[in-house]
Amino acid sequence: MKLFGIIGYPLGHSFSQKHFTDKFEREQLADHCYRKFELPDITLLPSLIEREQELRGFNVTIPYKVQVMDSLDEIDETATGIGAVNTVRVTRREGKPYLQGFNTDAPAFRESLLKNLITLPESALVLGTGGAAKSVVHTLIDLNIIAIPVSRQPVRGGFTYDDLPGDVISEAGLIVNATPLGTAPDVDAMPPIDYSYLREGQMLFDLVYNPPVTSFLALGEEHGCQTVNGEEMFLVQAELAWEIWNADIR
Repeated sequence: MKLFGIIGYPLGHSFSQKHFTDKFEREQLADHCYRKFELPDITLLPSLIEREQELRGFNVTIPYKVQVMDSLDEIDETATGIGAVNTVRVTRREGKPYLQGFNTDAPAFRESLLKNLITLPESALVLGTGGAAKSVVHTLIDLNIIAIPVSRQPVRGGFTYDDLPGDVISEAGLIVNATPLGTAPDVDAMPPIDYSYLREGQMLFDLVYNPPVTSFLALGEEHGCQTVNGEEMFLVQAELAWEIWNADIR
């Protein structure tokens, strides 16, 4: 059996297991299995790796995209630069597990963003500072877009939610929700910005894909904004992860 999975906490919102289970059935990969591994603490990862001897790779979601890096034997150069890992390949070397970390969030966000944007904005607000936000900021900088982080705590080069000026909200051509706020089952939650400053011509991009239309995106639609959810990004990063798990990597 070739086992794959996802680690995080909680995992009730994740579509990864269904996505890969459907893929395995569709491609008649009867010896493949994908499972959810809810870990209340990242320190439980080594025991999971030891217990699941058939594990070939796993996805990483909230809240461990940064913390997991301390548990890896090797980290891809891009993931190192971003400071976050969401895909891990597991091999065995002389009977011992060897974990390699990668980031598929950044290229997946880039592909989805460019597919939906007509012109690149000068600046973008990135709501959140976790692992997903790091991937978003990395991509925006690579596209020569000024990335302005917004967080609950003071952040260099950005704002807290409490001191975020309205004109900064309205001037941003793109606003990205890189937080889990709005994820099912807490569908009424959303980042605490002043939505009255939204305007037509802006894009609101929500990395959340469950539900398809979050409260964040619904308010954007009310103000005439273009809206994009995280489903396409999820699908792209899942296929990139699949390629990593099956590639002939040293």
